[in-house]
Amino acid sequence: MSYHIVIPARYASSRLPGKPLVDILGKTMIQRVYEQALKADALSVTVATDDERIIEACEAFGARVVLTRNDHESGTDRLQEVAQILGWHADDVVVNVQGDEPLIPPSVINQVAHNCISNPKVSVATLCEPIHQYGDFVNPNVVKVVRAADDTALYFSRAPIPWPRDDSQQLPSMGAFRHIGIYAYRVGVLNDFVVWDSAALENTEKLEQLRFMVGGKAIHCAESCELVPGGIDTIEDLKRVRELMGEH
Repeated sequence: MSYHIVIPARYASSRLPGKPLVDILGKTMIQRVYEQALKADALSVTVATDDERIIEACEAFGARVVLTRNDHESGTDRLQEVAQILGWHADDVVVNVQGDEPLIPPSVINQVAHNCISNPKVSVATLCEPIHQYGDFVNPNVVKVVRAADDTALYFSRAPIPWPRDDSQQLPSMGAFRHIGIYAYRVGVLNDFVVWDSAALENTEKLEQLRFMVGGKAIHCAESCELVPGGIDTIEDLKRVRELMGEH
């Protein structure tokens, strides 16, 4: 299976400054993510950053790292710059692995890449998982997705969808799904993304994947083959991950 992995890593973080370089049992977080990515079947793994401190840390443990501009609005923009710098073709597939997910399963990376490669009518692939708690269903920080029978996404929202009209205190009987923020893209659609204006729906929901949908690009969204532990956004998340890794 031919695809590339890019790990965007920003030093600045309002809730956890210097997040890529925090220590997790003797290794930086970015090294933990990079080592998980190496276990997948990608042709290459590259860290993309705009910070010299992250470059130095990555070079110290032997990672391939690319310096990108510091004015990108999103990781997707940074991904496109890496594809351009490395000369990848429009039909090449690249997986965006978040730099704050040191427990990302390699099988999930392979799954989302395979789904993009094997579905030529889509330009983007991502994943989801069932929502089991009503509190998550109504939480705007938990992004929901509804899908067609062929696993193409119909819509992503911070709102609880599909809404159970007749019993609003329960999860919908047909099932509710949380979007998992891992993506596989064809490089050509990344080139489109960076020249499109941001979409009204994207700005309203604060969900950049809606720019692809407004642009008429189908997004494949399958149920994840394996549980994906949450990423690290706060000190509490960092403590949780350290404890999980310590147990293993």
